[in-house]
This record gives sequence, C-alpha cells and structure tokens, in this order.
Amino acid sequence: MLSLRTKLLLSNMLSCLLGSVSGALVWLTLGDDTLWLAIIVMLAVCYFCSMWLTRRLSDSLRALEIGLLNFKDNDFSVSLHPYGEPQLDALVSLYNQASAKLRSERQFIYQRELMLDKVIQNSPNVMLLIDDNQRVIYANGAARHLFNQGVKVEGMLLPELVVTLPDALKTALNSEQEGLFSMGSSDSTSDDVDNNAGSNAGSNADNNADSSDVETWHISRGRFTQNNQQHHLILLKQLTKELNRQEVAVWKKVIRIISHELNNSVAPIASMVNSGKFLTQHLDNDKLQLIFDTIENRTTHLSQFISHYAQFSKLPLPQKELIDWTKMTQQLAQQYPFRLLSALPQTAIKLDAVQLEQVLINLLKNAHESGSSADNVALSFDETIHPLAGLLIKVDDQGSGMSSEVLSQALLPFYSTKQSGTGIGLPLCREIIEAHGGRISMQNRPQGGLSVKVWLPAQQS
Repeated sequence: MLSLRTKLLLSNMLSCLLGSVSGALVWLTLGDDTLWLAIIVMLAVCYFCSMWLTRRLSDSLRALEIGLLNFKDNDFSVSLHPYGEPQLDALVSLYNQASAKLRSERQFIYQRELMLDKVIQNSPNVMLLIDDNQRVIYANGAARHLFNQGVKVEGMLLPELVVTLPDALKTALNSEQEGLFSMGSSDSTSDDVDNNAGSNAGSNADNNADSSDVETWHISRGRFTQNNQQHHLILLKQLTKELNRQEVAVWKKVIRIISHELNNSVAPIASMVNSGKFLTQHLDNDKLQLIFDTIENRTTHLSQFISHYAQFSKLPLPQKELIDWTKMTQQLAQQYPFRLLSALPQTAIKLDAVQLEQVLINLLKNAHESGSSADNVALSFDETIHPLAGLLIKVDDQGSGMSSEVLSQALLPFYSTKQSGTGIGLPLCREIIEAHGGRISMQNRPQGGLSVKVWLPAQQS
C-alpha cells in the first residue's frame, strides 16, 4: 500500500509527464513558431491533471478545516466520512473521536451545571453574587424570597434590596465582616414566637407571623475574578433551626438520663411498699397504713410524671395516612368545644392522625385554660398554595394572651406558667409539627387573646 506522500509524488510526476507530452505534440504539430503555445498547453495540462489527481486530498483537508472551525465555535456535532485513503481515513477517525469526546464532555458538564443549579436554587441558604458596583448578578430562590418576595432580583442594586430588611441583617450585609449575628425582638413587628421548622417558602405561608425569638444567622463572603471582572459572593445561613434541634436533643438526653435514674429508684420503692403493706396487713395501725398509702400515691404520681417526659423524649416517627377531618373535628369537639370558622380541608394530605390529634387537643386545652369562654375558642383551616402548597391550622382564643417573655420561652421544654404544668405540652406539639416538616407559631391577637398557627406542607418527604 503506497503512502500518501508517494502518491502525491507520483501524481505530480504523471501530471508533468502528461503536460510535457501535450506540449510536445502541439509543438511538433504546429511548428517552431508555436513554442509559446506548446508551453501554455503543457502548463495547463499539468495544472488540471494535478487538480484532478489531488481532488480527494483537497476535499478532505477542506472538511477538516470546516470541522476545526466548528470546534472553534463550540460546535462538536459535525462528523467526517472516510475517503478511502488510509492515512486520510486515520486522520478523519481521530477527528471523529475527538468530536465525540468533546460532545460527551460538554453533555456531562451541562448535566452537572443543571444539577448544581437545581441544588443551589433549592438550598435554604441565601446565595447572592454581586459585582463591584453592588449590582446583583445571580441570586438563588432563598435570596429572592428574602430580598424581594420571590421576584427576580438580578440587575438590581444591593442597597435598594436591603432597605426593607431588619436593621441587624442590613448592618451585616453592608459591612465587610463575616460570622454570626442575631435578630431579636427589636427587629419584629409583633409579639410572636415562631418555630422555623419549615423551609423558607413554608415559613412565608403566614406573612403576619413575625418572630420575636432571637434568630441566629451566619454570613460568609468570598470573591473571585471572572472575565477580568471582580465578583463578590455573599452566603447567609439561618442557624436557628439547627440550634433549636441541638437544644431539644440535649433536653431529650437529659430527660432519658433522669427518667432512667428515677425509674431505678421508684420501682424498688413501689415494690417495698407493696411488700410492707402485705407484711403489716395483720396490724391494726392507721398511721402505718397512711404512711404506706402516701408513699404509694407519691410513687404512682412520680411514675406518671416520668412517663410524660418519656413521651417527649421518645416521640415515634409519624405514621402518615389520609386524614378524616370530619371524624377528627367531631372527636375534638367532644373533649374541648370550639367554633369552626371555616370549611374543612378538601385537599388530600397525609399526616399522622394520632399525633395531629394530640397537637390539637393540647392547643384547644390551653385555649380553654387561658380564661377564654368556650364560645370564644375557635378553630379554622386555610389551604395555602403560594409559595408552597400546605395547610394552615389556627386555634384562637380571647383569654389573657401571653407576655413577650412567655412567648419567647413557651416552646422550650420544662417551661410552664401553670402551677401544675410540666412544660411538655407545647414542646411536644413543636416536635410533632417538625417531624411533619411544618412549623408552629404563636402571637397575641389585637382584639385580645392568643392565636396559635400550625402550618403543614402538602408534600412531605
């Protein structure tokens, strides 16, 4: 098999030979006076023969040139066909392999960019990219909800976006510092305590419930250069939810330890009391019987007290199923009467019926014990669509309400203003709602009393 170089040499020699023969024939036929014509004919024949013999090489080189120009324009969709020349076909094969590899790499990068954008857009952390002129270049979904109620903010100036934000958040964004900062009750507009157990979108389900709890945030910054332009990256992460989880986890651990130690003491005491009563049953001693009865009553009360806390520390995972709202509201009304201010939910939503009923029983019980009459205790349902589909449940009363101090601690374990309260009811409600991916908030009503709001997402993981 001849190489491409050999074929080119042979084609050139053949072209020259044919041109020489053609020129000689013209010269011999027409005479000596036509030497110039013979030379022209010789050159023309040589040229056209060379063009014809090298046409395949020319076509392949032109195709390669077009393909490389497509590479330059980031177009990797062009493939070349073989030309029957082994060396040219090898070059074409390498080109096609490179084109296929680049197509695959670009598709892989594109898929990764889609996945990364999906992760960033659904991240609860606020991500903001600005240039040196404080103009927003990129913002994820959490940033849009924080700065502009979910509306696109690209192209806007950061100083314009922070005007309506709380002072603490505004100060953190305007400064160049990194680290933790807090937004307390001074940044709120009402007496309200909010448990941020839902996502950013979920927490917007009730725009009138501003938290008076101290919210802890972390801000971090970064900068990089792209296309000879400086970019500034701002990341905001709300740590309140994580800190609340850790705090509750610590409380649960303490409760389990205390319950274990108390049970180890109560069980032998109860056993010895029963044994003592059995051994002294033939004695007619009222004082001794009173002592045994008192010890038995106190150990029984202590066992019940421990079981209440154990229920909080060992809350099972929700067993979700479709809720029969008619049956549930009827059962609730038998225990704690209330006025139903809205229609029952029509959208199918899967919840743990037992746990949700426990939450509503606790809330209705608190409403009745707040000093409000039964006629002024109300229950209502509101199905939300934007920004996330869910169900908002409200329990309202016209009792004495709560002070700011009580509101800020009402959801903490062991905190109670009742003389015989255990401080477990509302924390247990919060644990149940959090396990369903929702949130619970409380705020004083302008007309008096308290309003407790529970938001539950329609689609739960």
